[in-house]
Amino acid sequence: MTFRQSIGATLLLLTLAACNAPTSAPSVQRDPAAELAAFKAAIRVKYDMKEQAFRDNDPEPIITRFYSDSAISTDNEGKTKIGRDELRPVYEEVIGAFVEIESFESFVNGDAGWDWVNFHVSFPAEANMEPFTFKMLFLWENIAGEWWSHGEMYVLGEFDI
Repeated sequence: MTFRQSIGATLLLLTLAACNAPTSAPSVQRDPAAELAAFKAAIRVKYDMKEQAFRDNDPEPIITRFYSDSAISTDNEGKTKIGRDELRPVYEEVIGAFVEIESFESFVNGDAGWDWVNFHVSFPAEANMEPFTFKMLFLWENIAGEWWSHGEMYVLGEFDI
């Protein structure tokens, strides 16, 4: 074999090796069941906090510890509020209600997830108002290790659980 043939063979071997080399770092194995369980546990903490804020008649934790800065909320009449500043008056108006949030169907993939829920609303006896339930969809993102709601949509009704 001549020097030129040797160089050609070496280049061919290097090219073949490069074609068979992985193009990125090996992917980390995901455990979807564990990921879903962790997501459900984390958002349950957020739901518990939101329920407690309603019981305490204090909208502040909902506005500053549940929703992201740019959260979007679309109500059962199609009205939309964007951001904490627009959500604040809504919560200041409805905070006297009692709330129970019941997850129906959750999904997560990495740092994004959603949760369909029954959002039960009731009132103190003196309010003389009938309880009701919304079917709600919460949209979630994990930011620096904490789940934040980026928004919701809701209509009157209830999922059968």
